[in-house]
Amino acid sequence: MTDWSPRPSTDQETAPLLRDPDADEDNAENEEPTMMDRINSVAQEPLTPLTKVLLVIALILLLLSSVFIGLFAGVQHKLNVERGRHNEEPPSTISVTLTATATATSTSIATTTASSPSPTRKPEEANSPYYHLPVCLTGDCIMLAASILSSLDTKQDPCENFYEFANGGWLRAHPLPADKGSFGNFEALAQDNEHVIQRILEDKTSTSSFITSYDDQILAKLRGFYTSCMNESYLDERGHEPLMVVVNNIRQMFRGKQVVIREENERNKFEGMTNALAYMHSRGLGALFSFDIEGDVGVDPNLLVLWFSQPSLGLPSKEYYEEDDIRAVYQNVLEQLLLAVSEEDEQKVQRPFKASPALVQQSSIWPPWPWPPWGGDDDGDNDDGGKPPRNATKRAHELAKEVVNFETQIARASLDLDILYQDPIATYNPVPISNLTSALPQIHFNEYFSTFAPRTYPDRVIITYPPYIHSLSEILNSTSADVVEAYLVVRAALQLSPYLGMGTEAWQAQRTLVETLSGISKGAVGDRAEYCVGQVEEALGFAAGRYFVNETFSGESKEKDIVKSFRKSLKSIDWMDNQSAKAASDKAQAIRVKVGYPLSPDTTNPASIAFYYAKVSGNENTFFENVLSASANNEIRSWLQLGKQRDVNAWEMYPSMVNAYFNPPANEIVFPAGILQPPFFKKDWPAYISYGAFGHVASHELTHAFDSAGRLYNPQGKLEQWWTNQTSDGFQAKQDCIIKQFSAYSIDDGKGGRVYINGNLTSGENIGDTGLIQAYRAWKSQYHSSHDAGNEYLLPGLPYTREQLFFISFARVWARSMKPAAAVQRIRTDPHSPSKFRVDGTVSNIPEFAEAFKCPSNAKLNPPPEKQCVFWGRS
Repeated sequence: MTDWSPRPSTDQETAPLLRDPDADEDNAENEEPTMMDRINSVAQEPLTPLTKVLLVIALILLLLSSVFIGLFAGVQHKLNVERGRHNEEPPSTISVTLTATATATSTSIATTTASSPSPTRKPEEANSPYYHLPVCLTGDCIMLAASILSSLDTKQDPCENFYEFANGGWLRAHPLPADKGSFGNFEALAQDNEHVIQRILEDKTSTSSFITSYDDQILAKLRGFYTSCMNESYLDERGHEPLMVVVNNIRQMFRGKQVVIREENERNKFEGMTNALAYMHSRGLGALFSFDIEGDVGVDPNLLVLWFSQPSLGLPSKEYYEEDDIRAVYQNVLEQLLLAVSEEDEQKVQRPFKASPALVQQSSIWPPWPWPPWGGDDDGDNDDGGKPPRNATKRAHELAKEVVNFETQIARASLDLDILYQDPIATYNPVPISNLTSALPQIHFNEYFSTFAPRTYPDRVIITYPPYIHSLSEILNSTSADVVEAYLVVRAALQLSPYLGMGTEAWQAQRTLVETLSGISKGAVGDRAEYCVGQVEEALGFAAGRYFVNETFSGESKEKDIVKSFRKSLKSIDWMDNQSAKAASDKAQAIRVKVGYPLSPDTTNPASIAFYYAKVSGNENTFFENVLSASANNEIRSWLQLGKQRDVNAWEMYPSMVNAYFNPPANEIVFPAGILQPPFFKKDWPAYISYGAFGHVASHELTHAFDSAGRLYNPQGKLEQWWTNQTSDGFQAKQDCIIKQFSAYSIDDGKGGRVYINGNLTSGENIGDTGLIQAYRAWKSQYHSSHDAGNEYLLPGLPYTREQLFFISFARVWARSMKPAAAVQRIRTDPHSPSKFRVDGTVSNIPEFAEAFKCPSNAKLNPPPEKQCVFWGRS
């Protein structure tokens, strides 16, 4: 007969680990002892170290078990009680006692309190045949329910402060790390994604299923890049050497240390500035101006043409240049950078045109490195005979002050970000290329373009802000060559110093600026592996994405339902006439939705990935050069598209990125695989959770097609008036409403003052957030079929309706802690509003939210209809 009894545990084996030899001899002569005798005998034995360890482990396990059972019993009891009650009731207490024979006794008390206000299910819902489904008690369901419960702060009134109600628990449990100025659920998921990639980079067996030779090349490049970043001791050993190579190239090019045939009357004090700028821009180092290759939205959105715009700045936005305390910090940082790369250090490094092994590895990059390809003087002489300044510190101080003044003029001449980001008509100014070259004669654009597009000299350029060109020319004319050279040097040093060893003066100088602007604790540096994985993603994101997608992507989402719901709602919008509604429906239908990973480069094809990153070195010993080669690869690849048709399979984000975007000229929405994971999405979640979380992300991006900027692009991505005047006027009234609403919100600047949101800058994103109602309607429209399919099941211990949980799921993804300095920087530079206002400001414009939470008419988040900015009609 088969014995189905359980196998004995380790401590029940016939040869136990714990024995008393003396007791064994005595018992051999006596009768079989009773169970109580055995227990007393064991209890009186002296405890060996091993016994003590086992007892502690047993005690810990029992305590954990009792706590879990107590919590589970508590939430189950509360669930049963909540189903039958509609009013407040006293706290319920469940006591669970576990006794372990001859070991320990543990008592756990779990108390649940129905706090005020406590949203409950409506009686009519409880009686609905579509409401009742068995409560899911699987491990995944319990964990999801626990995650939601732990994120809440039920002391908050959801009708007054919904963001804190939905996220207060999460915020308490996730204090801001000292090395970060901001951290939220987006960053938390990004860290999880990075851990996946880190395993791929460190564990060579994790990708054993990929056996092609191309995969061998790709993985070697990825792992080499990662290893070069992790080798901190070698970075410190190299010191400033790699940065000095770049700086010395800039200096020698700027000073005309190459053979250039040009008429004598064309020579000026900025003789070599064109070559120096081309060298910098070809490696992604911004200065003076910027070029982008994007569609000609006024003629053919898929024809890629040249766009001229203002540059990035050393400080995040122009407002910072008007603050004395920030200017003082910035000037000191620039002074330290100038000292770190002073010409006194040139004797310590190899000269840039005597190629070191690191530079030889760059020979496959085009344009060649060093640049220009025709070479230059190799003697290292400066205009002053190669001698360093007599007082380098004083000179660095003077130059830093002048550079700050120079850059302040550039900032003041730049277009405000709210117009740059939100007004595509004002920033579309096509002109013949001759207009640019004549307005900015200090730059020899024929030489500049030959660096990037030797076979395609553009005959037309689109200028985002024409006055900037004339202002820049005037600024250059009134500035000495030494100051402009110093500006180029510090722009390069500021952008590249993070890739040096942390012991270098340049790294420490730029870090001071980062700490000041973001509020990071002084000297607090995060995990190096996390940083290095991020660098791999930024440089080789599509390559890493091939292996990330293989491990994580499920291939499902809900965006099609939301597009369908959006098109349906267009018929009932009060400010949109029938003609415009039909056109808007056609645009929504024409949107290309891309999910998971790109086909250009083709993530499923290793040969495509290998070719895409062929020019990136990935050498294990040259992190600095790896970063530069990746930047050069991206710049040249972009320029090679000039004059060609858009690649409809290309993406702007790599697969592991926790983000999504809408591209107006391409009329496409992209959802990388990185965001299709908890807390945003999981394929077996109940639908009301999925639609509230990822559904909002999808509806947000869809709504961008009809926001303050997106609405100006027709279904083919062309910039034109495709709505009627009546509809455009109606939309403008709604936009003005939301601008006024968000302009009234403010944050603490950490200095005793308030900084108000720029309602114009954030209007597009705020309108995008109004798309939450489309996700809600999409969920409602499929509810009955979803319920019948078992996808609207309940979760244990959650005393909230499905409608309430939809909105809670939406709010939870925006949980974020932020230092005041980082919050100020975000308000000045980011078109997204702070998380609190993205939540509370959005739901205050959705009547369905107030209905779900039974908000009284005088509640903060239930304003009267005339004060609501309702974009997409009422149910």
